[in-house]
Amino acid sequence: MARFLVAVDGSDHAIRAVKHLLRVASDSKESVEAHILNVQSPIAIGGIKRAVTQEMIDDYYRDEGNQVLNSVRQLLDKSSIPHTYHIGIGPIAETIIDYGREHSCTHIIIGSRGLGSLSSLLLGSVANKVLHLAEVPVTVVK
Repeated sequence: MARFLVAVDGSDHAIRAVKHLLRVASDSKESVEAHILNVQSPIAIGGIKRAVTQEMIDDYYRDEGNQVLNSVRQLLDKSSIPHTYHIGIGPIAETIIDYGREHSCTHIIIGSRGLGSLSSLLLGSVANKVLHLAEVPVTVVK
């Protein structure tokens, strides 16, 4: 079984990454399982820590992550590919790699540029870091 991890951030590049997964799955002779991951960067709560509860922070991560996942949910829910959705929290590239290892993913698909900062010119800083850290094949979708 091929286990694909697709990292999504709500960008058009991420949607194209999911569409690429659907094409690969339809062409594959082996069964395909998809893990769709959105990674939320930790928020700095600093001086407002007294006014913000952990429950409020968790709700924020869940709401933001689900909003991103909803952008691809319609595509995947119409497909026959078994898939799961997950929201991670942490450094984006490292969280993608860790999730892939923990779930024995055999391939990673990521968009070439997402909603990152100005430093993500050209290939994209997250995609570039995932390429360097991954121990499995990585497909970067333009």
